[in-house]
Amino acid sequence: MTGLALVALLLSGCGSADDGAPTSEPSTSSASGDTLLERHDLAGLSGAEVVDTLDRLPLDDRPADLMASVKPDQLILTSGDEELALPTPDGEFYLSVAPYVDQTHDCFHHSLTTCKGELGGEEVKVTITDDTNGEVLVDDTVTTFENGFAGFWLPRDIEGTLTVEYDDKQATTEFATGAEDPTCLTTVRLA
Repeated sequence: MTGLALVALLLSGCGSADDGAPTSEPSTSSASGDTLLERHDLAGLSGAEVVDTLDRLPLDDRPADLMASVKPDQLILTSGDEELALPTPDGEFYLSVAPYVDQTHDCFHHSLTTCKGELGGEEVKVTITDDTNGEVLVDDTVTTFENGFAGFWLPRDIEGTLTVEYDDKQATTEFATGAEDPTCLTTVRLA
């Protein structure tokens, strides 16, 4: 995909294109994984529910000892020596978008606990269209999470167009939801 950064700056707190996450089939059955989820009040939640819970946490409530990286088909949770992969819903892709006016950061795999965008808690109008069939997937005014992102569960393996409007400014960009595409979109500059 053109125009999107492929390497994240580790200091930005977002995940890179290759951050060493396991590529094997995810498992939640280990005692270590259960303990990790329990310690962070996430026990019993699906991968999608963990994504939604962590992305919506106020900044001050985000666990400093937990890294949570959203990949196209799984969520990787890491705390100390523990690592756990949770599957995301079949056929769905989580795209996290941080529109900005003045400042942004490079990001590839959205980090639910450390990524921070410029426009936290702001209302933005979002339109997301599937370019293959013209279907409008999202047409709504949403409030960005405190971390400056808005997250959307979209169909996997599509190419689309995203438009964001905010405070008389607008930005439009293309995106894709394939296995090699970013889950973190920080290139949406409002002008």
